[in-house]
Amino acid sequence: MSYELTLPNLGENIDSADVVHVFVDVGDVITTDQDLIEVETGKASMPIPSTVDGTVKEVRVKEGDSLNPSQVLFIIDTDSSEAPSTPAVLEQEEEVLPEKTEDETAAEPASATNTPVIVPGPKPAAASGDSSHTRAIPASPSVRRFARELGIDITLITGTGTKGRIIKDDVKEYSRRSHSAGGAIGAAAGSGGIVAKPLPDLARFGSIHSEKLSGIRKVTSEHMSHCWNNIPHVTHYDKADITDLEKLRKQIAPKLKISNDGKLTVTAILLKITAIALKRFPKFNSSYDSINQEIVYKDYVHIGVAVDTPKGLVVPVIRDVDQKTITELSGELGKYSALARDGKLSLDDMQGGCFTISNLGGIGGHAFTPIVNWPEVAILGVSRGEQEPVFKDGAFVPRMRLPLSMSYDHRVIDGADAARFMRWVCNALEEPLMLHI
Repeated sequence: MSYELTLPNLGENIDSADVVHVFVDVGDVITTDQDLIEVETGKASMPIPSTVDGTVKEVRVKEGDSLNPSQVLFIIDTDSSEAPSTPAVLEQEEEVLPEKTEDETAAEPASATNTPVIVPGPKPAAASGDSSHTRAIPASPSVRRFARELGIDITLITGTGTKGRIIKDDVKEYSRRSHSAGGAIGAAAGSGGIVAKPLPDLARFGSIHSEKLSGIRKVTSEHMSHCWNNIPHVTHYDKADITDLEKLRKQIAPKLKISNDGKLTVTAILLKITAIALKRFPKFNSSYDSINQEIVYKDYVHIGVAVDTPKGLVVPVIRDVDQKTITELSGELGKYSALARDGKLSLDDMQGGCFTISNLGGIGGHAFTPIVNWPEVAILGVSRGEQEPVFKDGAFVPRMRLPLSMSYDHRVIDGADAARFMRWVCNALEEPLMLHI
């Protein structure tokens, strides 16, 4: 008999996937659990296995296709007279959660199901009842994400879809009215009324060509726009003298046995130093809750490390950094960097970060302004260390100095806080005997 093999539910908040590879063709004999295609969801890739034994009768997908859950991928001729059960869900089904707890990291995937999500309602008028209650916002995660991109509070929108569901056209109409009103509606929502503008006709000026954004680039674009538009950024710059640290690192590195082909790098050392700093300065290990007007402090220390890959920037998260040695962190850094370059990071590998480190020293540059990775409140940028003349003991001497740039959320962190945090990090780098390897 013929069996339609469909795309299973890929997990919470995922409503689409792009086909990266198709491994089988018409006529191929397949077995249960054999990988048939590989898909990319946001910043993670995953294989889709067969749930039946049989022969491929039709292939209804090709590389580059964008798929939705339950979309038919293959028609399979099976020997069984009874159709198999519904394909297993790869991740747990989406639950109804408060929107204020949704964890959107540098790795947030495209949104998923149409399950209504409970979010705090807007501040009520006199007749609106008890403000302590929450109300259901009937909108898919993709529509809610679209509203966030435009800087719009979705709780202020009236839905025109089935049973009052908010659809994308409702968000567009709200944005249009806000724009026409000079941003008054957006300002009331605390958004600023940001509206996307179409490009002019660039072909008038010469030849052009276009290419679709990859899954990673789409997610990066959406998330970075959200971060930049919703966080008041300030960047603090400093330099650390790492002359002695570099000597010690080069002496010790060959003697260490590090797993996963890891190496003792400045990034690994910075992971440990930053973890200690986050404990000493807990304000930097927090998130700003704009709905409840609270600062949420985290008792754990998970740090993301930006990795440059052929497909774009991804940020795997190393967990419990404060509880690990520099040697252990070097091994984990090697492991996650390899997974990132191979496109094998899972969604869990890119969620839950408290702070992010972005090291561009291997490429070059004197300084840069990294964008805070919401819902974090700070990010450390590392540029290339260089020999500089430093006046010491009555004479100029060559010293290796490392430029550091830390962007932070000014709603949570003041300039003096940032200066103290950065000075502590620099002092730790300058005193290598304080480090525990």
